[in-house]
Order: sequence, then C-alpha cells, then structure tokens
Amino acid sequence: MLYNAYEMQRSMLAGASAMANFGAGMLQNPANPWSYFSGGPVLGSALEVFAHAAAPRGKPEFGLDSTVIDGKTVAVHEEIVARKAFGQLKRFAREGITGGPKLLIVAPMSGHYATLLRGTVERMLPFADVYITDWRDAKLVPLSDGTFDLDDYIDYIIAFLEAIGPNEGQGGVHMLAVCQPSVPCYAAACVMSADKHPCRPKTLTLMGGPIDTREAPTAVNTLATERPHSWFEQNVIATVPMTYAGAGRTVYPGFLQLAGFMSMNLGNHMISHWEMFKHLVQGDDESADATKDFYEEYRSVCDMTSEFYLQTIEVVFQKHAIANGTYTHRGRPVDPSAITDIALLAIEGERDDISGLGQTKAALSLANKLSPSMKKYLMAEGAGHYGIFNGSKWRNTIAPAVEAWITAHA
Repeated sequence: MLYNAYEMQRSMLAGASAMANFGAGMLQNPANPWSYFSGGPVLGSALEVFAHAAAPRGKPEFGLDSTVIDGKTVAVHEEIVARKAFGQLKRFAREGITGGPKLLIVAPMSGHYATLLRGTVERMLPFADVYITDWRDAKLVPLSDGTFDLDDYIDYIIAFLEAIGPNEGQGGVHMLAVCQPSVPCYAAACVMSADKHPCRPKTLTLMGGPIDTREAPTAVNTLATERPHSWFEQNVIATVPMTYAGAGRTVYPGFLQLAGFMSMNLGNHMISHWEMFKHLVQGDDESADATKDFYEEYRSVCDMTSEFYLQTIEVVFQKHAIANGTYTHRGRPVDPSAITDIALLAIEGERDDISGLGQTKAALSLANKLSPSMKKYLMAEGAGHYGIFNGSKWRNTIAPAVEAWITAHA
C-alpha cells in the first residue's frame, strides 16, 4: 500500500510539474509582454521552482568525458569491467594514460546512485585510474536474481577487487569507502588479510563511516537504536509494485530515505529553495542552476533490498558488531587484527551529522596489529557529511591528503 500510494502521488506531481514548467516557460519568454511586468517574473520563477521540486527523476549520468593531467586535456570514457545482478564495476578510462595507482571508490548503497560521488571521481581522475561500484536500483532487479544482503555486499567488493587484478605493479590497488560502505569495506579488508588474498588493497581510506556508532551518536544512530528491529520490518519495508521489473521484491524505498534526510535539515532545504527563487527573480541563473544541480542529484533516489537494510540496522547500528568483535561474514568471524599490511586512513568531518566524530576513527584502534606508521587520522575542520567527499574542502584539503597517503604506500 505504501509504495502504491507513493506511485500515485508521484504520477500526479509529474503532471503538475509538466504544467508548471510549461507555465514558467511562457511567463519567462521574452516574446510574451507579461514577462516584463512585475508579477510575471515572480510567478514564472515560482512555477519553475515548483516544477523542479516535483519533477520525476531517474538515474543521472556521470558526464565526465575529460580531465586535465599535467596541463593537458585527456579524454575519459566509461567502461564496464564486471557486471553482477545488483551492481556493476565501472572504470573511467583515461585515453593514452597508463600506469599509476588503481583506485576503487566504493559508493554507498544508501538510497542514492553512485553519481552522488561525481565530484569525488572528478577530483581523483588526474591522479589515479579510477573505478567505482555502480549499484543497481533494487526495484529493477527481478526476483529471479535472488537476494542481496550485507554478506553479499562484502562478496561483491572482493569480486570487484579481483576483477581489477592482483595488488602488484606500479601504484598497486587502493580502495576508498565513502560513508556506509566503510563497514563492508573494512570487513572485506579483514577477510582478505586473513586469507592473504593477492587482490587485497594496499590502502583503505574510510570516510565518514559508521564503524562504531556508540561514539558521538547522531540522530541517525539514535533512530536506529531507540526502536526494535521489528519496528523497521513493519514500518519502513514496502513491496515493489507490478509496474517495475522487481515486482514483488521487498525493499526499503529510496523515497523514504530521502524524506528522512530532508526532514533532518528541513529549514536549510527550505532556505535553499527560497534562495533559488530569489536568484531566478533577479536573473542570476548561474546561482540558481548550482542549487538546481545539487537537488537534481540529491532527489535522484533508488531502493535497497529489505534484507540488506535490515541486516545493516541490526549488525551495524544496534549490535555494533564490528566494534565489539561479534561481526561475522558467512558465519566466519571478522577480525580487524588480521589487518597487518593494508594502510588505513580514517577521515571525519567536524560537522558531520550522519556519522559522528570518532565513529570512523575507531577502525584504527580496532586494527591493533597494524603498525602505527600504517595508520592515519584526518579531521576535516568545518566539513559536514556531504563536504568530506564533495565541494571545496574535499578538493583542496581532503583529496590531497588521500593522494599523499596512497603515494606513500604505493
């Protein structure tokens, strides 16, 4: 019922958005005399803001077709290195460039597409041969393709590292986990280290991840712990409607995740839309477009399988399993002390309201057999959760630290 009600509302808003967009176009057309009266631009701008907010969205494109290396523009094209039911491994191949470190960026499976990390990829392209996990929208995966949980996530990471190749040669293989995948990436590093797997990464950078959510708990952590596991099963899990390829699959809908994130900072989002409206009225299209671009990506959401979502709630947020030593992968203990030769870099944002200070840093102390010279912690001053992997602080402060860490251990 929940998903069907949402689809009905979405269809209605899609029609309203199209009508509002048509009206805005008419009122802002220079050939229309009403566009020069005071009421015309204001009403046109209001309609444009509504049309943008209500428009339906699909999976965005990365749109990264070039980068600059040593002052020269280099063409970039996307390659699919490996395909699996719930995600694929994508490479941003730089034409004519060989060698250098190979970097696997593991995107979060938390309601948004991998394109949320467009700025992360763009910044690292001049430095590394970049790969990214491109997760699939669960509502588009047929039931015949099976299930996907946290154990499968770890298996996918290992399989993708294997697809990139053994950890040898110039630069080696390195892994960067942004937010939620910090836990499965850390677990994969433990498992691969214990096995002396030849494809284990040389470095693992963890950014704003919930390794130990007992440290500086945020509103997200509190929500996950103050309610029993059964509450999440009964209240936030929905069945995919018949209109999608994954009909019948139980999921945690992306629109619920988006609603949760928006409500956490509702005032800021309302101010952002008010500022967008003022920029449009004043004719400042560049500032308005910047806000539009952000929300275009932010509102593009996808579903997660119910088993993955519920297992994450239980294992990561309620039982704190990786922090207290009870985490297992396919029944096998995940032991951080097995990490002895993977250099760990933990990065946190000073103003992160999703993963509090200390939650990611915990990964360093848990790896108690790793040499201190192979561990590093960076707290990005003034950075929020989104700011540690996108924006000026990422580009100018955090990314150079990641590059230096990879270079030092390559």
